[in-house]
Amino acid sequence: MTNPEPGRPPLGILLVEDSPGDVRLTLEAFRLVNICISLQVVADGLAAMDYLARKSPYTDAFRPDLILLDLNLPKMDGREVLLRIKEDPALKTIPVIILSTSESEVDITNSYQLQANCFITKPVEYDAFESLVQSISDFWLTRVKLPQVAQLA
Repeated sequence: MTNPEPGRPPLGILLVEDSPGDVRLTLEAFRLVNICISLQVVADGLAAMDYLARKSPYTDAFRPDLILLDLNLPKMDGREVLLRIKEDPALKTIPVIILSTSESEVDITNSYQLQANCFITKPVEYDAFESLVQSISDFWLTRVKLPQVAQLA
């Protein structure tokens, strides 16, 4: 795959995930399906907010084009992270995909009430996970027009 627009840097994804196994799967799947992204990982909700605010150690952080957010995170729950992102005028236009093992109707409804852009349940099998990442890449990184902001405010 090539960059959607010549001259534009690779699309940036922030993965907020505390499971090392899920991080490894996500990194490998994106490596296979879309080489034109920059994927950064933080392992808890507080680190996600520090990253987005460019607080140390994230002072050189890019503004992500897309956020993949787990719900059950240490230090600050993914629901609180989502709420803070969508309340912040500088961040609220970043699409947030909830990527969770939960299939709870409460979690799904609550995520949309907090203005998640979509809710996806993580598949267990690697092939299904790779297919999911391919779908995310095809839709969110290829077809969708994302806001173009070079750096965080």
